[in-house]
Amino acid sequence: MKGLILCAGRGTRLHPFSYSQPKTLLPVANQPVLFHCIRKLLEVGVTDIGIVINPSHVQIPECVGNGSQFGATITYIHQDKPMGIAHAVRMSQAFLQKEPFILLLGDNLLMDSLTELVRGFQEKRSDGVVMLSEVKRPQDFGIAEVREGRLISVEEKPARPKSNLAVIGAYLFTTPIFEAIDSLQPSARGEYEITDAIQAMIDRGLVIAHRTATGKYTDVGTVERWLEANRWMLARELGKEVEIGKDSVVLNCEIIGPVLIGNGCRLENCRIGPYVSIQNGVQLLNCAHIENSILLEESCLQDVKWKLKDSVFGRSSHLKGELEKHMASVILSDKSSIHLPAGGGDEA
Repeated sequence: MKGLILCAGRGTRLHPFSYSQPKTLLPVANQPVLFHCIRKLLEVGVTDIGIVINPSHVQIPECVGNGSQFGATITYIHQDKPMGIAHAVRMSQAFLQKEPFILLLGDNLLMDSLTELVRGFQEKRSDGVVMLSEVKRPQDFGIAEVREGRLISVEEKPARPKSNLAVIGAYLFTTPIFEAIDSLQPSARGEYEITDAIQAMIDRGLVIAHRTATGKYTDVGTVERWLEANRWMLARELGKEVEIGKDSVVLNCEIIGPVLIGNGCRLENCRIGPYVSIQNGVQLLNCAHIENSILLEESCLQDVKWKLKDSVFGRSSHLKGELEKHMASVILSDKSSIHLPAGGGDEA
């Protein structure tokens, strides 16, 4: 069995952070989202992994390499244009050959193990398995209709959903998926939809099994969802603990876990947490309170007298301010600087 992770998307909803790096490399609990996907595959014994990327996303092979750091073998597959999930799968056929494969979306995080996905394939002797999850806004997702335990239809973003069970970013397919994809026409948005391919398989009488996720799931597609994913990943990995990296200095600080502090950081006279991840080389000096936030590499916050919550600070960004407020949410892109002088005026 092989693995396939799709990472060719533009990530426009994560601007400004996805201007400088692919969204699948943005960190959740100080690890790129893509790394979490790779480890999910390794947990079920899948080590031969293809990653679909846009040719311009050179940072992904630079970061992931050949897979040896994970004990995996990585093959890169180019998708020049974002023409949909099914198109990306079709572009990967030479790599996948005739083996069954697990398909993951590289910007999705799933708490559940993929064991149930594999078990559904083995026990049902199916031609594919999809992972489902209950959602609050089914019209925003590909929605599955299940009747008497059988998956009978899948529809992409229906105006009148037949259920609240969304097809989330974890699938297992066999070779009939390629014939189904070849029969597709582009959707109204000009993409080849994986939900249409699944429906084509069902219409041909092929068996598509399903499993319903019991744990949390999110796509890291917006800043809000990124912060949400970071929050529950920190809670899962640390509980209420605090982890401090090598050569980091923490002086006169109150830290409320879960908080993850990278290497070479300096924190002085601050209240931090809960749910804060701090990457390598960050400086936090005289900060009143930072909660539920992400600080990327080499960012610096100094003399911030108000509470920061639900904030993201880009790489090498700088915030210095003495303007007193009750609370603020700040989104600051890479290499940006804001200075709020003590007199009360704003200067950027």
